[in-house]
Amino acid sequence: MNRIALLPGANVWGEIFTEKHLNRLRQMGELVINTNPGNPSKEGIAELIRDADIAITSWGCTSFDANVLRDAKRLKFVTHAAGTVKGIVTPELIERGIRVSSANDALGVGVAETALGLTITAIKRMWELAAGTRDGKWGEGWGRVRELFDVTVGVVGAGKAGRHYIRLLKQFEVDVLLYDPIVSPEEAASLGCRKVELEELLKESEVISIHAPSIPETDDMFNASTFALMRDDAILINTARGSLINEEHLAAELAKGRFIACIDVTKQEPPTLNHPFRSLPNVILIPHIAGAVNNGKQRLGRYSIEEIRRFLANETLDGEVNLQNLHVIA
Repeated sequence: MNRIALLPGANVWGEIFTEKHLNRLRQMGELVINTNPGNPSKEGIAELIRDADIAITSWGCTSFDANVLRDAKRLKFVTHAAGTVKGIVTPELIERGIRVSSANDALGVGVAETALGLTITAIKRMWELAAGTRDGKWGEGWGRVRELFDVTVGVVGAGKAGRHYIRLLKQFEVDVLLYDPIVSPEEAASLGCRKVELEELLKESEVISIHAPSIPETDDMFNASTFALMRDDAILINTARGSLINEEHLAAELAKGRFIACIDVTKQEPPTLNHPFRSLPNVILIPHIAGAVNNGKQRLGRYSIEEIRRFLANETLDGEVNLQNLHVIA
């Protein structure tokens, strides 16, 4: 019988895996659970995976270095019930040929839905009208309201979240542009969008949604030069990572009142109390809720269980990570 080790702290996995999920795992093999709260230590993980064939990780789990893996002779598969696997993958894990899967696809659903919600909220200027209504106004500002119809939406990055966002946009009559250096024009067309360079996307898009990975090449990719290319009254949405935006440059541009920014992620979280994003009237700032929150975390649990089922059945894994491409993924 396969042994499955559930490694995150009890406070973490308890929000991801319900009792129904745990029962499914018990049907697949012998389930060993970390019952301690808090981030597990390297020693604790090493003990849990000593005789495990499969390990389930999530937020707070440490890297699988040589000491952690030393006695894990049977370990063949790690499924990460969260997003990026960069915090757990090591050269030793790669050398051992242990396969790794991420729940990025499940996480991307919530990100894409949030991006769509921000798209509609901003293009209809709901936050502005709601504030006016609270102040006793009615209907002032309707002239700037638009519908998600016959507009151009630019998507920066066609990873899991970006692709989900593009699929959601198919429900609307909009044109979708895509900037992603590793996606071919043919693949972009199959997704329902047109591949363009970043400069064209910035100039043509009325809505720009960022879904690019946080890697050195994307640090501050949105800066004074790129903001200058954007259309007046455009909408910029960032549900990816704060590192992609030069916040000082964005604040300076927003102070001109030229366009709107919807920000879910910042470089420092939470941002300082005097951060301009908190006070600028043309900013919708939300506290990093675009991914899995509350009941949404259980989607990650279900996804990880399905990955284990696929692994045991020798089926193609849906979320397998190509560990040789870690430098270009989120």
